[in-house]
Amino acid sequence: MTDEKTPSNETLLTFPCDFTIKVFGVASPEFEATVFDIIRKHIPIFSEQATKVRPSTNAKYNAMSITVHVESKDQLDRIYIDLSASPLVLMAL
Repeated sequence: MTDEKTPSNETLLTFPCDFTIKVFGVASPEFEATVFDIIRKHIPIFSEQATKVRPSTNAKYNAMSITVHVESKDQLDRIYIDLSASPLVLMAL
């Protein structure tokens, strides 16, 4: 369902801006490395220190919150497309 007042190609964000991406996956070094690789593909100058990782209660899953500086909606969309395409990523918000 779309809001008739906001066309699908518009966004409520003003670019460039800092944006926090949340990514969930099975806890493993490969998961974190894959997420960092995908982010670096779109944002070459990226600090891993801008990342918070929280394990689930049973430590089977990790939730990563990554704050990045994005220049455009298109750039942000491409990051989400690549994250969602990874088999190691269960969800990207």
